[in-house]
Amino acid sequence: MANTKSAAKRARQSIKRMRHNRSVRTRLRTLRKQVRTAAAPENIRAIISALDKAAKRGIVHRNAANRRKARLNRTLASGSQK
Repeated sequence: MANTKSAAKRARQSIKRMRHNRSVRTRLRTLRKQVRTAAAPENIRAIISALDKAAKRGIVHRNAANRRKARLNRTLASGSQK
């Protein structure tokens, strides 16, 4: 338990932020699964946008977001050639 009012507020804020970040990460996983089942260009655009927003806000590391986008683009390119 927090000893001061400011520490209690920081604890409340961190819990709120943790819940929001968790929901964003869960949404990213859901979008990734949707792309695997149906790799439509609009689905890939949606997940790339979501990854960029998550990286901008620090929910996902910038390099991790770039890596995931590169893998998505690679699967899209290989799928369109088949």
